[in-house]
Amino acid sequence: MSHSVEIFAKWLSCQGYRIERTKSSWWYNVYSLAWQSFPYHWIIEPEEEELREFLVKVHGAGLRYSTGLNSPYGKLSYHAVFEGKNYDLDILSQNARHNVRRGLRRCKIEQITFDRLAEEGWVLQVKTLQRQRRKVRISRNKWHKLCLSAADLPGFEAWGALVNGKLVASVITFQMDDCCYMLYQQCDERYLRRYINNALSFVVTKEMLSRPHIKSILYGLHSIDAPPNVDEFKFRMGYWPKPVKQRVVFHPILEPVFNRMTHRFLRWLTHVFPGQCFFSKAEGFVRFGLDSKIPTEQQDWPIAFRIHGRMKERIEKK
Repeated sequence: MSHSVEIFAKWLSCQGYRIERTKSSWWYNVYSLAWQSFPYHWIIEPEEEELREFLVKVHGAGLRYSTGLNSPYGKLSYHAVFEGKNYDLDILSQNARHNVRRGLRRCKIEQITFDRLAEEGWVLQVKTLQRQRRKVRISRNKWHKLCLSAADLPGFEAWGALVNGKLVASVITFQMDDCCYMLYQQCDERYLRRYINNALSFVVTKEMLSRPHIKSILYGLHSIDAPPNVDEFKFRMGYWPKPVKQRVVFHPILEPVFNRMTHRFLRWLTHVFPGQCFFSKAEGFVRFGLDSKIPTEQQDWPIAFRIHGRMKERIEKK
C-alpha cells in the first residue's frame, strides 16, 4: 500500500473525518452519512457485497466512487486531468496564452507557508464560494485545521499569487504517488479580470510536471452540484475531461426511498433555498445515484466534453 495514501488519510483524519478501508479502496465521510472513495484518481471495480457490507457497517446513507466506462453501473462522468510532461504556453489557445502572460506581469507566484495560508486564505475561500453562489460551509476554525494539519505532512505544498506582497490567490497541492492533486484553488474576485488565477494555475502545473516522479495532475472530479461550466477554466488551461463513470450507491434499506420523486422534491428545495449546500449536495448525490442505474447507451455525456471539444478545435486552428 502506498505511503502517500496513508498520509492523505491522516490529513483527512486530522480534519475530523472518519477513515475506513475496504478491499478495493479507502473511504471518508465527506458528509455526515455520505462516503467518498480515495485516492480520487483511482478507478475501482468493487464487488456489490463489499459495498453493501461497508454501508451497513458505517451506517452510511450512500457512497460515491469512480469506476471504468465498461462497468455495468455508473453515471458517465470525468476527471479534469493533465497527463504527460509536455506542458507549456504553446499547448494553450492564443487567448489563454495572452491571459497567462498578462497575469504573470501583474503578480508573483511562489510557494507559501501553510501558516500564511491558514491566516490569509480564509477570506479567499469565502469570496470564492460566494462568487460561485455557494453558502460557506467551512468555518474559519475548520479552514485553519485544514491548512495547519497539512503543514507537517510530506507531499503537501501551498502556493500563492502575490500582488504587492498581498495574497490574492492560492492553491494546495498533494503528491499522491505519481499524480499531483490540485486542491482548494481560490482567488479574490477583484483579481480575476487581472488573470491572476491563470498565472497561478500555469506556474504550478508547469512546476509539478517538471518533477521527475509526477506524471499527471488531477484538477478535480466532475462535481455533483456545481454548474456545468465550472471546469471551463481548467480546460482553458490545457486540462481535459478524462472519461470515467462515477457511481453512487445507496444503503440497501434507503434504496427505495431515493427515487425520482425524492429527486424532484430535492431539486425544488434547491430553487427555494438557493446556495444552501446541504440541499444542492443531496440533490446531486441522489441524481448521480439514479443516473448510475441507467444503461450507458441511454445516458448523455456531461456538457464538459462539448466545452472541451470546442476549445480543442480553436487550439488546433491556431
